[in-house]
Amino acid sequence: MSENSGKAFDMQIFSRLMSFAKRYRLYFFIASSSTILLALFSILTPYILIDTVDKYMISKDKVGLLNYSLLMLGILFAEVFLQFVFIYYANWVGQHIIRDMRAHIFRHILKFKMSYFDTNSVGKLVTRVVSDIETIAAFFSNGVFTILSDVLKMLAVAGIMLFLDWKLALITMSVLPILVYATKVFQVAIKATFQEVRNQVANLNGFVQERVTGMKIVQLFNREHIEYQNFKEINDKHKVANIKTIWYYSVFFPIAEILSSIGIGLIVWFGGGQAIQNSGISVGMIMGFIQFAQMLFRPLRQIADKFNQLQMGIVAGERVFKVIDTHSSIAKNGTLEAANLKGNIIFDNVRFSYVQGEEVLKGVSFDVKSGQTIAIVGATGAGKSTIINLINRFYEIDSGTIFVDGVSVENYTLESLRNQIAIVLQDVFLFSDSILNNITLKDENISLQDVENAAKQIGIHDFINTLPGGYHYNVKERGAMLSSGQRQLIAFLRAYVSKPSILILDEATSSVDANSEQMIQFATEKITKGRTSIVIAHRLATIKQADKILVMDKGLVVEEGTHYELLEKENGYYKNLYDKQFSLEQVS
Repeated sequence: MSENSGKAFDMQIFSRLMSFAKRYRLYFFIASSSTILLALFSILTPYILIDTVDKYMISKDKVGLLNYSLLMLGILFAEVFLQFVFIYYANWVGQHIIRDMRAHIFRHILKFKMSYFDTNSVGKLVTRVVSDIETIAAFFSNGVFTILSDVLKMLAVAGIMLFLDWKLALITMSVLPILVYATKVFQVAIKATFQEVRNQVANLNGFVQERVTGMKIVQLFNREHIEYQNFKEINDKHKVANIKTIWYYSVFFPIAEILSSIGIGLIVWFGGGQAIQNSGISVGMIMGFIQFAQMLFRPLRQIADKFNQLQMGIVAGERVFKVIDTHSSIAKNGTLEAANLKGNIIFDNVRFSYVQGEEVLKGVSFDVKSGQTIAIVGATGAGKSTIINLINRFYEIDSGTIFVDGVSVENYTLESLRNQIAIVLQDVFLFSDSILNNITLKDENISLQDVENAAKQIGIHDFINTLPGGYHYNVKERGAMLSSGQRQLIAFLRAYVSKPSILILDEATSSVDANSEQMIQFATEKITKGRTSIVIAHRLATIKQADKILVMDKGLVVEEGTHYELLEKENGYYKNLYDKQFSLEQVS
């Protein structure tokens, strides 16, 4: 789907947006019916005004004047009630629809492959889920229903004007073709500017989100001034896009106002001339037609404005549906439930590339027996973390097979497979919530007592109790209130309480203090005991304790064996790595 269709109105997007209203047919009908009744009631007041002036004011009939005044008051109250019904239910329908749409798109995003998030800005996705959806709410409340009301009102007014005096009606409507043409030009021009505004909003959100998240790097490298200048540039583009829409508004509305005034002037000129000549047009008719003209021209001006709301909703819908129409989820063809796995893992000639044609894994084969701990070592970019991603099926492999307990991972249901695997990543992510909720992830099957018992087993219960509120301590966004070592301890506990069959650890202890280092080492030993574990190793102690070490280089497993077996290989990759890196750790 194109970002800009070039049309003033996209019927396909309109139809898709309207399909979300099917669940609320009754309330949609109530809102629509109220608009029809409003259109009918609106023409009664000027119609009665004609009779009031001609029959009762000129003849000075006080009783008739009072009765008609009371009738007009009753019509006014009816209009007020209908206006309330229209406003309430139009917005009610709009809010329920955007709730459904927001849930739909967020559920869809939750199923995306990691590769989608690798190439798409988080800020732009937030814009789609939040502000674009809000714009769609206005599509219903201020767009569809209001335009329907205005169109019906214009048709009713035009009909009654032609019925009362077709000559005066045609004179009044003579400016309509010019106004309609101006409206059409305005609508086409404004759509492109609205799309540019939405693009700039997404760019602004993405920029701010990234810089706020990476504020530590911004300040550490003294990038404040540079980033501020970059922000000013993006912010200025946003301003320019909005000013362009304002320019179109400032041109269109004065033109519409002038044409409306010309229409009313024609009524006074032609109708007044006819009244002077006693040609059948009364003073009441002229007064009524002036009101009719205002009712005819005002909705047309409003339609142009409300059509903009409609177009903004169409543009927002186009962007939202572009995300919804993105097929980036992992294939869920598996039917087997991965329950109580033993943890036997086999990689059989697995090839994988994040970018087509640039292989990261080049035919990797190895096996892990149930209960074994294997360490994976190698230079940065060797493919260590990729192996972790593929076991969990965050990405689809290019070729080869990954077996767990003799079954291809593709044959397991995705949810059950991931339930059997726990990961402690190098970059620990914590939500802005309590420690307890970050550990259980609000799983009702895991109680506070379960968490406390698990914490005692891996030696971090006392640490948690030193925090204000203990397990109910709010760690704030991304765990900002905790040190990196403390965050990792929480991640160990989160993995441990899930009782996984397979444990994957991407250790990162180079920046933690000595106390956290000891606690993490104890937790590592406890959590991996009797459980199939794959460890991307950064510490010599972990490597030496592993049942097997995989040495990777440039997407290949170049060596395999125990710590001591690999040291015996003269000029081996692991021995060279050990001599350069790990021996220094042992000395220190």
